[in-house]
Amino acid sequence: MANLTSPFLTSPQLHLRRRPNLCQSTKASIQSTIRASSSSSDPLLLRAARGETIPRPPAWMMRQAGRYMQSYKDLAIKHPSFRERSENVDLIVEITLQPWKAFKPDGVILFSDILTPLPAIGVPFDISDSKGPVIHDPIQSEKCIERLTPIDFDKVSFVGESLRILRNEINNEATLLGFVGAPWTIGTYIIEGGSTRTYQNIKNMCYTAPHILKALLSHLTKAISEYIIYQVKSGAQCIQIFDSWGGQLPPHVWEKWSKPYIKQMVSEVKKECPDVPLVLYINGNGGLLERMVDTGVDVIGLDWTVDMADGRRRLGSKIGIQGNVDPALLFSPLPALTEDIHRVVKAAGPRGHILNLGHGVLVGTPEEAVAHFFDVTRTLRYESLFEGFKLEPELAPVS
Repeated sequence: MANLTSPFLTSPQLHLRRRPNLCQSTKASIQSTIRASSSSSDPLLLRAARGETIPRPPAWMMRQAGRYMQSYKDLAIKHPSFRERSENVDLIVEITLQPWKAFKPDGVILFSDILTPLPAIGVPFDISDSKGPVIHDPIQSEKCIERLTPIDFDKVSFVGESLRILRNEINNEATLLGFVGAPWTIGTYIIEGGSTRTYQNIKNMCYTAPHILKALLSHLTKAISEYIIYQVKSGAQCIQIFDSWGGQLPPHVWEKWSKPYIKQMVSEVKKECPDVPLVLYINGNGGLLERMVDTGVDVIGLDWTVDMADGRRRLGSKIGIQGNVDPALLFSPLPALTEDIHRVVKAAGPRGHILNLGHGVLVGTPEEAVAHFFDVTRTLRYESLFEGFKLEPELAPVS
C-alpha cells in the first residue's frame, strides 16, 4: 500500500517517543474528556454519527449532487462524459459544492462513483449512455482473478486531491463524506459485466465456483478497506458503504456472501481510523436490519420502504440510524413533505439520527423541494419535539 499522508490524519508512525504507562481507567477517562471537549466544535452530522447529544437532526441526501440541479445539467452539456466529470479534480469539486452552496446541507458527499477505484485494481470499465457501466472482461475464472492488482493510489489521486480541497472549502461547516461500494456490490458489476436485473451469474457462482467468488471478494475487501483509509487520510470525516445489491439476496445468502466481507472491511478501517464513523446502506434492507447491527458500523441507513419507528425498534438505541423520507415525496406539495420530515424525526428519536432520503434524489426533483427539506430540518429542535429532552452541557477544553 502506498504511503499516505494528510494534514487531517496524523500517522502514528510519526510519534515514536515512549509514553507513560497509564492504567486503563485513567486512560479511558482522559480519552473520554478529550473527545467530549473537542467534539463540541465538530460538525453536527459527525456528532450525530458518534451518538452525541445535539440540538436537532443533521440532514443530507444521497445523490445530493447531480441530475436534478440545473447547474449540474448546464455543466454536463459542456462536459458530457461522466468519467470526466467524476475524475477531473476541478469538476469534482465544482459539482460536489453545487448543492452545498445552494442548500447548505449538514453533510457534503464527494461527487464520485462506487466503480471509480476499479481501474486502480486492474479492472477497466466504460460508461455507456444507454447501458450504464460496462466491464468488457468480466471475471469468470481463476485466470481472471490473476489480473487483479493491489490498489494503485496514483490512479485515484484525483479523489484524494478533491477531498483535500473540499475539506478546506467547507471549513468544518458541514461534514465531508466519502463513500465506497461493498465487496458484494462491486463484485456484482465485475462478474456480470455491468448492471443487471437478475444477478444470475454471481448468484450462480455462489454454488458452482465459490472459490473464485471468495477470491474476488477477498481481494475487493482489502482494496476497498485501503481506499476508505485513503479517503479519510485525504480529508473525509465520515464514510458511507453502499451494499446497493445486498438487498437482492435472501438474508441467509447475504449473511454468507456479503456480511463477512463488510465486517472484515470495517474491522480493518477501525484499526486505522477508530474515530471515523461508518454508515452502511443497503437498498431493500427490510429483511436484513437485525443482521446488519454486528457488522461493526456506527450508523445503518434505512430505505423508504421500512417504517422508521419499526426500524428503530428493531435496531435498538445503541446504533445510529439514517433516513428515510421517500424520495418521491419531494414531488408532493411542500406541506406533505414537512409533515413526513416531522414523522421520520419523531420516530427515529432524539439521538443518533441522520435525516436523509430512503434512496437517492430522483431525476426531475424540484430544487425548491430540496431547499424546503433542508430549511425545515434547520427549524427542528429536539427540545420541542421530545418532552424531557435536555442538551448535555459541553465540557470545557482540557488545559
